[in-house]
Amino acid sequence: MYHHVKKLMYTVRVDAPDPRFGNMLLEQFGGANGELAAAMQYSVQGLNCDDAARKDLLMDIGTEELSHLEVVGTLARLHLAHMKNNREAAEADPLIAIAGGGGVNLYNSMGSPWTADYLKITGELDVDLRSNIAAEARAKIVYERLIDFCDDAGTKDALQFLMTREITHMKAFAAALESMEKPPFSIGRIAPSAGVVNQFYNDSTGTGDMGEIDTRGPWNEGGEWEFVQSPAAPFANGAGGNGHGREQQASAEPVLESSIPAEPDQIHESLVEHLRDLLHAEKQLIKALPKMSKAAHAEQLRDAFDLHLAETEVQAQRLTEILELLGESAARPKPCRGMMGLIEEGEEVIAENKKREPYAADLNLIAAAHKVEHYEIAGYTTARNLANQLRLPEVSRLLQMSLAEEQNTDLLLDQIQRPLTSVLGRPAAIM
Repeated sequence: MYHHVKKLMYTVRVDAPDPRFGNMLLEQFGGANGELAAAMQYSVQGLNCDDAARKDLLMDIGTEELSHLEVVGTLARLHLAHMKNNREAAEADPLIAIAGGGGVNLYNSMGSPWTADYLKITGELDVDLRSNIAAEARAKIVYERLIDFCDDAGTKDALQFLMTREITHMKAFAAALESMEKPPFSIGRIAPSAGVVNQFYNDSTGTGDMGEIDTRGPWNEGGEWEFVQSPAAPFANGAGGNGHGREQQASAEPVLESSIPAEPDQIHESLVEHLRDLLHAEKQLIKALPKMSKAAHAEQLRDAFDLHLAETEVQAQRLTEILELLGESAARPKPCRGMMGLIEEGEEVIAENKKREPYAADLNLIAAAHKVEHYEIAGYTTARNLANQLRLPEVSRLLQMSLAEEQNTDLLLDQIQRPLTSVLGRPAAIM
């Protein structure tokens, strides 16, 4: 819920209106690095964020950017309003004067309309935080240049304030990123190809007309770097090869010619073993979920367990179908020790919950359910990857369906958990 307060975050003052400068200010109103783009980028990232603490950060700063939009808009309006009745001033920007009556609109300084294409939103929190740090840095530079082009003292004071807040936001985003404790180049889930990831290609070679030369520095030498000289040279000279043109590297890492293993029978055997393990796990869970549903206090949590019970029954049938597609019997499930342990732990939680308050009991029950979901997500991910290696698209498709259901259940549990945590965090009522 938004609430507008009729007071600017920073009170602006314009002593000498300048329509041309007002036009420049529109870059921070409706431009690619402007306040609306920042407000929308952070707010939408916040809506997508499953991390409650960093979601709060994104929504806080996204809302502040809306306040900055009002400051910039007011500032620009004070500079542009003179256009409405002054022919000479109107000539600074006829579009604003004639179509907009000397007012602001969601256009940049060149008259191009604002677009959602300005927003950088990936749904990966660490990637989005890096985008936000870069966005604040770009906005800081824009404010610097606006200050350089401005002669009005009141305007410069407001721009100085806005520029300073960009640094504040950079610091907050950087601290949030650092608090995630992720290695700086650990992006996404899939690991980069070993060897190739540390190769620096010297693709710009020779001496230029202005005296430019090849240079070396910490970006291409030392540590794990492998300097690859002119990788395209063998092709330019008519030679074949893999185009890596290395500098006398006798110990180059081998290149995998195919994603299919040399002994697919072993992969097939491993896949069947994982499928039988999953089938036994699902059959155990079918028996355990009604107990978890009965033990839940929150209606939403009971409904989630009941829904997942129906999904689990379908998943067991799906695994049986997959085993039949592979020519294997589903009558010989492999005992799943991991699920046995998780269900035993869940039963202990249910017993101990009888001594707890309903909110605390449900939180512990959700924690036990999360462990089950993560175990199954790992199992289905492994089985799907093995099916992909064997190039079994139908098997992979069926496993992906079950994997998506497990991931959705995990997210649903997280959504149910948040308000319960909030209730626990409230101070006790004073009688």
